[in-house]
Amino acid sequence: MQLKDSKILVIDDDPDVLIAMRLLLKSHVAEITAEKNPSNLPAKISEKKFDVIILDMNFNGLVNTGNEGIFWLNRIKELSPETDVILITAYGDIELAIRSLKEGASDFIIKPWKNDKLIESLTKIVKKRKKPGSRSAINTGETKIIGESEEIKQVFSKIEKVAPTDANILILGENGTGKDLVARAIHENSTRRNKPFVKVDVGALTSSLFESELFGYKKGAFTDAREDRKGRFEAANGGTLFLDEIGNISLRQQARLLTVLQNRKITPLGSNDSVEVDIRLICATNLKISELSDENKFRKDLIYRINTVDIIIPPLRARGTDITLLTRFFLDFYSDKYSKAAFKVEKSFLDKLKKHSFPGNVRELQYVVERAVIMSENSVLEDEDLSFSAIESASGKQEIDDLRLETVEKNTILKVIDKNRGNISKSAKELGITRAALYRRLDKYDL
Repeated sequence: MQLKDSKILVIDDDPDVLIAMRLLLKSHVAEITAEKNPSNLPAKISEKKFDVIILDMNFNGLVNTGNEGIFWLNRIKELSPETDVILITAYGDIELAIRSLKEGASDFIIKPWKNDKLIESLTKIVKKRKKPGSRSAINTGETKIIGESEEIKQVFSKIEKVAPTDANILILGENGTGKDLVARAIHENSTRRNKPFVKVDVGALTSSLFESELFGYKKGAFTDAREDRKGRFEAANGGTLFLDEIGNISLRQQARLLTVLQNRKITPLGSNDSVEVDIRLICATNLKISELSDENKFRKDLIYRINTVDIIIPPLRARGTDITLLTRFFLDFYSDKYSKAAFKVEKSFLDKLKKHSFPGNVRELQYVVERAVIMSENSVLEDEDLSFSAIESASGKQEIDDLRLETVEKNTILKVIDKNRGNISKSAKELGITRAALYRRLDKYDL
């Protein structure tokens, strides 16, 4: 998206600021709207869809929170999660502004601002916005993959590129990230969408069941074979075969699977005749590529066969504001399912969710929200309405940490800033670096 195509709303109780903004931006954007009273925000947003809102952090006591900017930022994100927000702040509010970035703001500018810096910030933010026609959700036939973070947008982009082809796909991701939904999204957006989608959890098949389940059998092939039965390959003929947990099958099973994929023919147990199959293959595993590359565990020639394109699904903890977006989606879904009135969500509820590491990823978030909806006795959800599964917490401790230097540094910075409640001076001192160096890292990691 280009800046010249964008619609901007500026909210500031200083008329001089509104005039200056209007004069500066009118030649750069499609439409500029000025508003003095932040209380009119809900009405403005309901009337028109804005790409960016430039919001002052302090007003004349219209909201008695002592922190008006954060309050109105959260209201904007509730009413229009896809809208970017730039905060206008005085120099003394910088630490508060840094904290607001964690709340979902896209940037902040300091009064008095430099015109070129403001235009540069707006241009950068608008360029990151999804192009007209692009999606923040992808259809999977049953539900949606939802998200607006850059990480999940990359997944959407890959799905859109590979779905129309017949390329074999390998989906990688932790448990609960939605690998099966991605597989369905590829099928639903392919030319095979009107043909079968067949899922097999091959990791759960015993060696004796592997061949009969995948390739089928003829009557009398073994003791309990009382009639002919088609295998999953034949059932998926013309459509898509999704083999989940492919990383858990034995070397012998891998060899059998490789032969079928090379020849595109299967031979049912108890038969001498091969049957041609036309399938689009999608595989998934929670193992990393480095683990699959160990030839003592997985055949390299099979990896090449199933991995024409790989799609890596990010863990929920790496998807930023998608946690809020998904939470609201699940709240709407379960309040409707259990015939409950719409819930109001307190900031403490969302804050507690954002601080959780979610070892069980989106699946865990879904169950956590469902539990809160079921157990809540009123229409307002607070942090005390949230409880996290001890099972997921225990399993999460066994997860292999991402030990890349960038990730370790980013997580350390977030932890220290959170510990010091957004105080940059204290955080920089604790990290052993200067304030300027910390700001550079905040900018580098888009924090």
